[in-house]
Amino acid sequence: MSFQNILVPTDGSEFTKAAVAKAFDLAEVAGGRVTALYVKDKYATDESARAAVGYVSEQGKARNIPVEEAVLSGVPAEVIAGESGKYDVIVMGTLGRTGMKKILVGSVAEKVVKLSECPVIVVRNSE
Repeated sequence: MSFQNILVPTDGSEFTKAAVAKAFDLAEVAGGRVTALYVKDKYATDESARAAVGYVSEQGKARNIPVEEAVLSGVPAEVIAGESGKYDVIVMGTLGRTGMKKILVGSVAEKVVKLSECPVIVVRNSE
C-alpha cells in the first residue's frame, strides 16, 4: 500500500501540529504530497482557514514536500470522510479525550475512522 497522496485535516490548533509533522514524515518516506484541509463550520472565519492551511504549507516548504491547500464548508467529520476516497491515507490529530468529555464533545477523528474510505492515522495529543 502506497501513501503518496496524504490528506491532513487541520483546524489550526496546537493539537494538529503533531499530526502535520507525522504526515510530512510519511510523505518524505513515500515520496508523497500533502493536502491541507480546513473545514469551515459555522464558527470558522476565512482568516482562521487561511492561517491553518498556511501553516501546513510553510511546513511543506521547509521540508521540500508539495502541499495543496483546500478549504471546504460543512460538518468537519462528514466533509473529511467525504473527501477520503481521493486520498491514500488521512493523518489527523486528536485531543485524546476520554470519559464524559468524549461523550459530550464527541470525536471528529473517531467519526472519520468509522466513515473513511481510506486508512486513517490518528496522532494522539494530550490537553
